[in-house]
Amino acid sequence: MFRSFVPTIAGLSAMFLLVGPSLADDAGIKPSAPVPEGYKLLYSQSFDEADALSGFQFSDPKAWRFSDKGRDDKSGALELHQQSKYKTKVRSPFNIALIGDRVFSDFVLEVDLVQTGREYDHRDMCLFFGFADVAKYYYVHIASIADPNAHNVFIVNEAPRKNFASETTKGAKWGQTWHRIRLERDTKAGSIKVFFDDMTKPIMVANDKTFLEGHIGFGSFDDTGKVDNIRIWGPAAKEKKGKIFPEAKAE
Repeated sequence: MFRSFVPTIAGLSAMFLLVGPSLADDAGIKPSAPVPEGYKLLYSQSFDEADALSGFQFSDPKAWRFSDKGRDDKSGALELHQQSKYKTKVRSPFNIALIGDRVFSDFVLEVDLVQTGREYDHRDMCLFFGFADVAKYYYVHIASIADPNAHNVFIVNEAPRKNFASETTKGAKWGQTWHRIRLERDTKAGSIKVFFDDMTKPIMVANDKTFLEGHIGFGSFDDTGKVDNIRIWGPAAKEKKGKIFPEAKAE
């Protein structure tokens, strides 16, 4: 099921990345690789202050906190420091932090992540997107070892999570260091591409058009880690407010 990438995938990715000049150099923030023409910086968060967490909604607020140790130690980070006391409707991740006031359709997301848990096959961090509600969303699960339940792109659609990546690698080496992750979403094509440190070759490729917009977020299935330097480029974002986790169990 899991296959190594062939040169044609890298070539296709390069074609996507090099479409026209980047219009995303807002406030001196540049993407690690070019973004499609017409994209602009829609969201940026470096966790310079503890109140940066106020824009997020959590499956369990007590599992998350502000850390004063970010990637470069000059600012902070969003830290998942313990397991969430959260019951999911169907088999799906427990630890979720979402950008709570807007939804995105087409986008390029870049973020710095560090995994702080123990080493084992399913040691992971997750990216969430197309998050319509607590039982309808996509997530990228980046884990040490790939198997049907790990290191893949998943859909949760009123049923237990199901993987659907057409190509993926054998796993990711988290270690104890920060990594730059990039997620590209093109809803017209249905394409989803995930990059891990190397922005020229995706570690996952998938295709689906079930959810065309939704919240973006971060977390883990059942591990711990930190999030820093969130950047999202795209043509536009929509304001959407309201409680996302009505059944969250925070003790």
